[in-house]
Amino acid sequence: MATLKGIRVSKNLKIKEVAKQLGISVDTLRNYENFKTYPDIKTLKKILRLYDVNYDVVALTPEEVVNEKKGCCSK
Repeated sequence: MATLKGIRVSKNLKIKEVAKQLGISVDTLRNYENFKTYPDIKTLKKILRLYDVNYDVVALTPEEVVNEKKGCCSK
């Protein structure tokens, strides 16, 4: 899985460029990339199209949260 920021950086896209293409602020995109807020479905689809990736390769939750939840329930 890859983060939104990781995908953007790997495609050599600047945060300002992406935000402008998506019609959102840099702060909003930064919040998505830092897991502070999450894009709605419409915006997420725009991001996926722009990055040319499928939903199943994008991590929308920090890895440590996923690992914590896995650990809590596997006994």
